[in-house]
Amino acid sequence: MSIWESLAIFVAGVSAGTINTIVGSGTLITFPVLLATGLPPVTATVSNALGLIPGSVSGAIGYRAELKGQRTRVLRLGVAAAIGGLSGAVLLLMLPPTAFETIVPVLVALALVLVILQPRLSKAVQQRRERNGTRTHADGGPLLFGGLLLASVYGGYFTAAQGIIYLSLMGMLLDDSLQRINAVKNVLAAVVNSIAALFFLFVADFDWTAVLLIAVGSTIGGQIGAKIGRRLHPTVLRTLIVIVGTLAIVQLLLR
Repeated sequence: MSIWESLAIFVAGVSAGTINTIVGSGTLITFPVLLATGLPPVTATVSNALGLIPGSVSGAIGYRAELKGQRTRVLRLGVAAAIGGLSGAVLLLMLPPTAFETIVPVLVALALVLVILQPRLSKAVQQRRERNGTRTHADGGPLLFGGLLLASVYGGYFTAAQGIIYLSLMGMLLDDSLQRINAVKNVLAAVVNSIAALFFLFVADFDWTAVLLIAVGSTIGGQIGAKIGRRLHPTVLRTLIVIVGTLAIVQLLLR
């Protein structure tokens, strides 16, 4: 690996760590760069998953103020993320590399629609609960657990845009601010990446140089992303999610 390739991977790691903490989809930056250096697709995917762990943890730490009072929620949803992440990692080694190419853009597009409509839909759901005299489940109930479980299977398989899917699901089913939901998203992403990476360490090939470069870069990016993301107005954050998600769909379709 040349010095220029190493620099490109490091910069991609910083960018991915930043965008992952704010929105998600950082893999769409690092993955093409790893492929461009000559790494095989599966090796690139595994190296990317390992490298992004410190960035996910860094982003979660940056959002620690928004995580206050959410311990029970994080623990419950973290179980779904862990089970799904491990399942996705196993699928990565069992299924052909193109297995998710058709469904991924559809999933991201659906998530974006939910993000756009989330304020209106949440208001309608709240009004219905008030009419029926029911209360919002603090952890989103079985529906959110199941949805995040499936989203984490995808996250363990590839990770691209998993943050957007998390945000759309939690935004629909949790009665909380977008910033607090984003904080939970960062923790769940860290869980998925860590579980998948631990599995990969024993059964898959990876490039240690790429892993270390992305790890250092994403750790720095996680702190940058937390400082930027926590200052964004919910409308601006929602707009950014839609923009990044749209770009993700375009890139996935053009691959």
